[in-house]
Amino acid sequence: MNDPRTVHHRRITLEGIEVFYREAGTRGAPAILLPHGYPCSSYQYRNLLAALGDRFHMVAPDFPGFGYSGTPRGFSYDFSGYADFLDGFASELELTRYALYLHDYGSQIGLRLAIKHPERVTALIIQNGDVYEDALGPKYAFLKEYFAHPTREGRRKFEEAVSEEGFKDEFLNQVDPEVAASIPPDLWKLHWPLLNTPKRREIMVSLMEGLKENLEWFPRYQAYLRQHQPRTLIVWGPRDGYMPEESARAYLRDLPNAQLHLFADGGHWLLETHLEQVSTLVEAFMRDVVEHD
Repeated sequence: MNDPRTVHHRRITLEGIEVFYREAGTRGAPAILLPHGYPCSSYQYRNLLAALGDRFHMVAPDFPGFGYSGTPRGFSYDFSGYADFLDGFASELELTRYALYLHDYGSQIGLRLAIKHPERVTALIIQNGDVYEDALGPKYAFLKEYFAHPTREGRRKFEEAVSEEGFKDEFLNQVDPEVAASIPPDLWKLHWPLLNTPKRREIMVSLMEGLKENLEWFPRYQAYLRQHQPRTLIVWGPRDGYMPEESARAYLRDLPNAQLHLFADGGHWLLETHLEQVSTLVEAFMRDVVEHD
């Protein structure tokens, strides 16, 4: 008999795009859809899938241009394009109701999907995903300066960040050395070769530039939260130069009933450093969501 906690590695072709995804659990069980962030892939959810697959249907795709998915010509490599992809992917797997796990870029992509299909969303689990401009951390300062005054030198800094050393900085962010020691170097050592092609490097830079347009979507995300009041669990590592504690607490403006859990020594990648605590919270939260859905 198959163990539902086993993580399966699958491939499908979706509208001509080769798509790689990870899946755990039993189809028909309450579903959690997990869009990933930058500069990662579905790999970031590997341990959470194994931890919760005995209770939930867990699905995490690699976006086009990331991980083991294809990099097709003609695809819209922006936040709206990825939201449309996620919509098509969910439909292909016959996911008609699901909780969304929102992290990093996946927060904005997932929220665009939620805005498009609010009736499908059973709950939100938010982990270090920013949608409040006034609560952004100091690492956003350069981005906002570039958006206001784009220069070739500024774009060159984006290009330099798309590197193994840049990826390492993204994964370690601002956690203390002892916590950093629990973050496996596989994260940057494996993802850099996967993204180190001219096409994929350009996609990464364009997504950074696309954060300007994404900031303009922040009021829309907030309006969705206020209007629909989805059941929400917030798990957050405040040692994050992009999204500090204030970024987490800002959600309570629109979701006053959300559960908020801060991990004082945690950073942007809690599933690498605080997996047991986060998975326990997610399991309890989702059991309550299922009971009252």
